[in-house]
Amino acid sequence: MRFVVIGPGAVGGTLAVRLVASGRDVTVIARGEHLTAIQAKGLELRDPGGARVVRVKALDDPGAVDWSSEDIALLAVKSQDTAAVLRRLAEVAPVELPLVCVQNGVTNEPEALRYFSHIYGAVVMCPTVHLRPGVVAAHSHPVPGILDVGRFPCGIDATTVAVAEGFEEAGFVSQPIDDLARWKWAKLVTNLGNAIEALCGPAARSGRLGSMVTAEGYAVLAAAGIDHASADEDRQRRSNIMSLHPVDGEHRPGGSTWQSVSRGTATETDLLNGEIVRLARLHGMRAPLNELLQRLVREFGLTGTPPAAMTEEEVLAALAN
Repeated sequence: MRFVVIGPGAVGGTLAVRLVASGRDVTVIARGEHLTAIQAKGLELRDPGGARVVRVKALDDPGAVDWSSEDIALLAVKSQDTAAVLRRLAEVAPVELPLVCVQNGVTNEPEALRYFSHIYGAVVMCPTVHLRPGVVAAHSHPVPGILDVGRFPCGIDATTVAVAEGFEEAGFVSQPIDDLARWKWAKLVTNLGNAIEALCGPAARSGRLGSMVTAEGYAVLAAAGIDHASADEDRQRRSNIMSLHPVDGEHRPGGSTWQSVSRGTATETDLLNGEIVRLARLHGMRAPLNELLQRLVREFGLTGTPPAAMTEEEVLAALAN
């Protein structure tokens, strides 16, 4: 069984290195300077235990892969890039290709079903960083993260079990789950705070804004009649598994949206906070805080504003206006 990691960034890159180190056959599909660095020097993973570099086959396009029935594709690009990647992948890969969405958000798996018949998702709890070409960092040690796997929209089959076992052998905590969608919706609410980190810094996520955006997210899910894992279930699943530490003397600077803003690249905000906004509008209500966060993150990208350039009080003042 070969794993093909499409998008070896923070999460995908950490997964690729650990899968290679566990003896798995791995190919990665990357782009730009990151691809060049991997091809020249290998893919480097830095964590609190040290650093390791693996040599891995790195390609620039799904069409360069000689796809077989034994392959499993791990889609680890940001959600805003999913549609384009799937269109290209569908041109060169068989419709039966098992595809696992190792991504935040709830839109990736439904989109993938347009092109492929065997779709799986992972509930990603993996505090990682990718800011330099060829290098990723994992701040949780000794367990780098939790990657529970389920078939979409629900169910467990042999592939679900095989993927979870592969993740476990690579050092992650992973188990097959039969209610994937329920857990993905819960994770979406958690990820609503990513925008707050990007705008105000990580500390603001646990403050008043964080509480408000979480409450607004749950209220919209309730109005939409969407079942989701509870906050207590989420805390219990994470409990005593991950432990964050500095890497090379530095604490994790911020989550995935913070990193995108720092790199000056597109963010997932329209597929995270924007999903709550979309649901609210569909059900005759508003999600004003999520609307604001979505707009402010977009403005940061358009103006090249660095992360954490606003205070929590400034965001609250803008909400009041």
